[in-house]
Amino acid sequence: MGWGSSVLSLHGGRSTMPGRPSFQPNPGCTHGGAPSPQRLAAGAALRKATGVLWLLLLSTSLSPTWGQPRIPLEIVKLWADTFGRDLYNTVTKYSGSLLLQKKYKDVEPSLKIEEVDGLELVRKFSEDMESMLRRKVEAVQSLVEAAEEADLNHEYNASLVFDYYNSVLINEQDEKGNSVELGAKLVLEANAHFSNLRVNTSVSSVQLPTNVYNKDPDILNGVYMSEALNPVFVENFQRDPTLTWQYFGSSTGFFRIYPGIKWTPDENGVITFDCRNRGWYIQAATSPKDVVILVDVSGSMKGLRMTIAKHTVSTILDTLGENDFVNIIAYNDYVHYIEPCFKGILVQADRDNREHFKQLVDELMVKGVGIVSPALSEAFQILQQFQEARQGSLCNQAIMLVSDGAVEDHEPVFKKYNWPDRKVRVFTYLIGREVTFADRMKWIACNNKGYYTQISTLADAQENVMEYLHVLSRPMVINHDHDITWTEAYMDSKLFTSQAPSLMLLTTVAMPVFSKKNETRSHGILLGVVGSDVTLRELMKLAPRYKLGVHGYAFLNTNNGYILSHPDLRPLYREGKKLKPKPNYNSVDLSEVEWEDQAETLRTAMINRETGSLSMDVKVPLDKGKRVLFLTNDYFFTDISDTPFSLGVVLSRGHGEFILLGNTSVEEGLHDLLHPDLSLARDWIYCVTDIDPDHRKLSQLEAMVRFLTREDPDLECDEELVREVLFDAVVTAPMEAYWTALALNVSNETEHAVDMAFLGTRAGLLRSSLFVGSEKVSDRKFLTPADEASVFTLDRFPLWYRQASEQPAGSFVFNLRFAEGPESPGEPVAVTASTAVAVTVDKKTAIAAAVGVQMKLEFLQRKFWAVTRQCGAVAGLCPKTCEDSDLDCFVIDSNGFILISERAHQTGRFLGEVDGAVMTQLVGMGVFTQVTMYDYQAMCKPPGHHHSAAQPLVSPISAFLTATRWLLRELLLLLPEWSAWGSWHGRVAEAKAVFHHSHKHKKQDTLQPCDTEYPVFVHQPAIQETNGTIECGACQKPFAMQQIPSSNLLLLVTDPTCDCGVFPPVLQEPTEVKYNASVKCDRMRSQKLRRRPDSCHAFHAEENAQDCGGASDTSASLPLLLLPLCAWGLPPQLLQ
Repeated sequence: MGWGSSVLSLHGGRSTMPGRPSFQPNPGCTHGGAPSPQRLAAGAALRKATGVLWLLLLSTSLSPTWGQPRIPLEIVKLWADTFGRDLYNTVTKYSGSLLLQKKYKDVEPSLKIEEVDGLELVRKFSEDMESMLRRKVEAVQSLVEAAEEADLNHEYNASLVFDYYNSVLINEQDEKGNSVELGAKLVLEANAHFSNLRVNTSVSSVQLPTNVYNKDPDILNGVYMSEALNPVFVENFQRDPTLTWQYFGSSTGFFRIYPGIKWTPDENGVITFDCRNRGWYIQAATSPKDVVILVDVSGSMKGLRMTIAKHTVSTILDTLGENDFVNIIAYNDYVHYIEPCFKGILVQADRDNREHFKQLVDELMVKGVGIVSPALSEAFQILQQFQEARQGSLCNQAIMLVSDGAVEDHEPVFKKYNWPDRKVRVFTYLIGREVTFADRMKWIACNNKGYYTQISTLADAQENVMEYLHVLSRPMVINHDHDITWTEAYMDSKLFTSQAPSLMLLTTVAMPVFSKKNETRSHGILLGVVGSDVTLRELMKLAPRYKLGVHGYAFLNTNNGYILSHPDLRPLYREGKKLKPKPNYNSVDLSEVEWEDQAETLRTAMINRETGSLSMDVKVPLDKGKRVLFLTNDYFFTDISDTPFSLGVVLSRGHGEFILLGNTSVEEGLHDLLHPDLSLARDWIYCVTDIDPDHRKLSQLEAMVRFLTREDPDLECDEELVREVLFDAVVTAPMEAYWTALALNVSNETEHAVDMAFLGTRAGLLRSSLFVGSEKVSDRKFLTPADEASVFTLDRFPLWYRQASEQPAGSFVFNLRFAEGPESPGEPVAVTASTAVAVTVDKKTAIAAAVGVQMKLEFLQRKFWAVTRQCGAVAGLCPKTCEDSDLDCFVIDSNGFILISERAHQTGRFLGEVDGAVMTQLVGMGVFTQVTMYDYQAMCKPPGHHHSAAQPLVSPISAFLTATRWLLRELLLLLPEWSAWGSWHGRVAEAKAVFHHSHKHKKQDTLQPCDTEYPVFVHQPAIQETNGTIECGACQKPFAMQQIPSSNLLLLVTDPTCDCGVFPPVLQEPTEVKYNASVKCDRMRSQKLRRRPDSCHAFHAEENAQDCGGASDTSASLPLLLLPLCAWGLPPQLLQ
């Protein structure tokens, strides 16, 4: 049969006309509820498909177009079969796959394959996690008791002199080599349990932000009192060695952290970390709240006042969390919502919404006259409507009034909406130095159970905004309710520079600390918050990977439906060479990761703390979205008692439902375990090594050997997993001898085709053997921790293992390897080939192992070109070969990526980029299916400049020049307000901190969170061969495709002489899903199901509501007035 003998000749004699209904099937599905990207993109996809269909109808010839066949299809088939046979012989020889299959076959009679009970598994994991988390709670409770007892016994001493371990100053010396003040020597040693940071586990140290004076009497008394926590820290750690950081955050601003550590200022010499600004502190100190912020944008607010007001609003937003609800109304002579989409409602104060508000606040302009009564009425109405509709937090409600003064009489508004019950607290922030309206603003706060403060400078905002938290905490403090708070996932800023991204996600358990002194009971004094971190990575180790199968996984989500831990959560993004946290990394919803849960059935059940199961057909992205697996997953879920978390376990249907159990003697297993080519998954827990300090230096393999030889009876190990490792070690041991003999036999060969052989088992055991010197290995990152995709991790089996498990029995999956990794692909250097080893017992099949090789790309290419010079039984010379100028030959994989091409620069690229005409035709014929995938964690370049959402501690001001002018002005104007050196020091430091952040603000990244869609192309294995001719205007382009046996590869032969530029390239690039204004607004307003925290403390009858703020008189001496002027003589880098 020649090229022109038929249009489309498919395997099995079927003919498929272009444009048939199966063209470009799109399995993408839509969400229920709010419009989804799938639904919005459907119209565009339909138009695109129609256009391509029209091109296909025009381009596909229905009659022979060449006078004679160029290349017989049997030659293309011969090339594919010959190349496939040669490849199969090579990879089976070097991998030893047939031997490994035989070894597992030999032991089948002694094996058991058990079906996994998913509900029992998720319950067991949940109980283990609950037990671990309960120990953290007990540690925190003991700290609370110690702190409150210490405060009860402490008498305040205004003249107290006390030295302590200051985290910034310890081990610091002056120019004479003497220790600086508060710079006592503290021995610090690297500790693996604390991320290899240098710490002292005998004592804690104290950190203070730059704006807090380290010798302030309040600070010294608090630090002195909290020294009582040191023995409790140590005792807690000895009782539970899995504890990580323990700490006490004081309401005065100091932060006592155990173990003791040296704290390093940022590049500007500033410590911006303020414990009172952290989510764990705020959530533990207050109950959930509904907040409406009213900001004055009248003409009197112009200039510096508006800058301070914006900074104040941003600081308020920083004190809110995902259990709070918020809206912002700007007012002058009329009322307007700064986000029109949020008119008349409150929205969850998650990170997305907070950062969106900050951007809008930054764009506010002043004009008109300020009339606050309509704005107050609007705010009261929103809060009242939400309360009546049982929406929002259903706890505290507050109005924050940010203004330079209030003229009119507001009493009628309060009488109508808030008196006499005063269910809504009103907090007032007087902006600027003018005190004309101070009494009026204070009256508003004091008559509505709120608090009044005056914010004259940017430096005032942080401390003054925090006052409202103390007011909201009063009912809880007076009642002595020690609620346990668990935070959402977050990244530890201290560890960010020193740790791999996967180690940075934490949750914190926190509890408030109260003053128990009777004389201050009605004031409800919050002393601070104690907390302890739990690394989510360590928590997820309690869901052992080996019990979940090749594609299975476990995940956690919060009461708000946000992901706490999930293998597909990507909290970081790459900007240049740096990894940065995404602005919305801890508010990724479960429905955005498990996006095929259309009706959000899974999400709803987990938020409601249900225990149960459901099944879903899912499309699983692989290899950074280049590939996709079609699986049916069973989801099992339950809650974790006494926490706001729920646990899910996923098992894939088929081999994922079964676990393989083998047995062998310890003696035999130990012998085979000690081979030098064997290693274990470094992140899996075979034995517990993080409790006893003597065990922390042990690798998992070393610990297992000690356990098996009874050398260390104190070691605790997972006996089931250890038994499986021993069994796998025995079964796979002959592979080492096989590979060694093979290496000796081929050592004299001039051509080293294969670099290494490797295998992995479901117990995380990994063996590998080199056939060349280590310096000659094509891809040295392969099978190393630097290449996570190629090794067993806490979240996933290796990519080569996962792909092989879905290949037909005896078939190999080939993958191209690049020199520099997937982020910045360099030259393709190697190819891996792997196949799975399955075991069947009593009609149950489980994947026991996968085995493969890494070979040089050049070897594969040479073998292919040699094959295409052969014509087998055809008489005489080949009429055509792939080396001819009028033929292009490609070897592509089942996802359309090129492994072999005559043009080296095309290797590794997607076929659609290189030849859009052929790829379009193959999709239209059903040879490839286009699958639309969605990414709800993407980062895109915005259409215009947007401010960064990545500053969690200090909100930025609008412009660098504004900050500069402010510094010049404020350092002079603030002098009369300062009465002590400590006050001056704190304010200058705070000003420097704000200045630094405003300067950095201009350098922020331009990427922002977005939703994207992208196509993935999948070969349909039923179509093993096809050919056709594409009409390209003035010429016709023939092509033929043939499956390469026993592989995921295809041979494609085309004619390059015909220019098919009429067909655009087919790209795999993600495109941003654009929402029209209406849909975008609907999505922003949508209120997803959430579960409120169990406790609420809104009011208490004994509360002293007259403690509602005010200003104190200050004075400054002449010498003090002159001191700040010297600040301008500091090095420029300290003032940038």
